[in-house]
Amino acid sequence: MDTIQLTWEDIHECVACLVGQIGRDYDCMLVVTRGGLVPACLISEQLDLRNILAAAVMFYTGVDRTLQSPIFLQFPSDPLLAGKKVLVIDDVWDSGKTITAVKQRVVEAQGQPTIAVLHYKPARSHFAERPDFWARETGDWLIYPWDPRSKYVQVRGASVP
Repeated sequence: MDTIQLTWEDIHECVACLVGQIGRDYDCMLVVTRGGLVPACLISEQLDLRNILAAAVMFYTGVDRTLQSPIFLQFPSDPLLAGKKVLVIDDVWDSGKTITAVKQRVVEAQGQPTIAVLHYKPARSHFAERPDFWARETGDWLIYPWDPRSKYVQVRGASVP
């Protein structure tokens, strides 16, 4: 597995690709933290979608290191999702464990989830199902430009190695 350093231009291209696919018929957006925060902001601006909810989920602890299963640190209450068309945004569908756990919680709350990710890794997915929308397929480990390991992140005026 190669490691790919994504640029902000790469991200804007992925966002444009997603926005062109997903349409605008959603009651709210549910962003999976932390990776989905930046894509969700960019997508919400382009879709003029202001009702943004957060699902704080912990699963990855490092490169190819995960917990046994995703842990929900925060999730919207059922009344915020019930009967709503929910656009769920994350950066990547890798194993699929995080996003399918989020999707299941939305369904249990009687919401109608639609899953959109910047990157989909079909060879690493543990599920037959896949995202409803994705911009790019890959098998590589991705470093997003907002990741502290990214050469594009600046901390106190100096690049992070």
